Amino acid sequence: MSRTGRLSDVLVYTRTTGYRHDSIPAGTAALRELGQAYGFAVEASEDPAVFTDASLAGRSAVVFLSTSGEVLTPDGQAALRRWTTDGGGFMGVHSAACTEYDWPYYGDLLGARFAGHPEFQPGTVLVEDRSHPAMAHLPTRWDWNDEWYDFHGSPRSDVRVLAGIDESGYRGGSMGADHPLVWCREFEGGGRSFYTALGHASDAYTDPAFRHHLLGGLRWTAGAAI
Repeated sequence: MSRTGRLSDVLVYTRTTGYRHDSIPAGTAALRELGQAYGFAVEASEDPAVFTDASLAGRSAVVFLSTSGEVLTPDGQAALRRWTTDGGGFMGVHSAACTEYDWPYYGDLLGARFAGHPEFQPGTVLVEDRSHPAMAHLPTRWDWNDEWYDFHGSPRSDVRVLAGIDESGYRGGSMGADHPLVWCREFEGGGRSFYTALGHASDAYTDPAFRHHLLGGLRWTAGAAI
């Protein structure tokens, strides 16, 4: 089983072959600073060659931080699939949902595929499950500014939805009353996947509440004690 049961060694992957978010350096810096503060190592990479059995062995979690497009080689896809099906923990942030469209397993791992978004604007996140460490510190209605992603269908039937968005509070939403934004799931074999659609802007990664959101997602993904 690859998942270590503690948060000690995290791979942050930021390769893009589509749209590239300006917030990637801020996100990488935030995760490094969380690692320094909470005692886990962070390796950041844009090299698809890092996805091998040897490199992934012993990792606490792999984070796809605002990746986009096709970012893995066939060998890398195979290694990531072996690692996650053997208990590895995967975390996707923001445009991780715009990644590996041609690889069906990745869609299953993440839970849903990106469909579009309106302009960056304020909205109200509806926290549904405050028992999760990524959500426990947040109010049930959390005012936030972001790029509110739409998806090709709600993943609710397959995942544990942690938060959604109130479409009446912003312009351009297209999913209706059931619009998840944050969710997680567990897989046979012990693997875990956590996804948050939040994190478009650089200043999100200096916000204490959002950093705590990321930290809680990482801890859960790694199966670490909270």
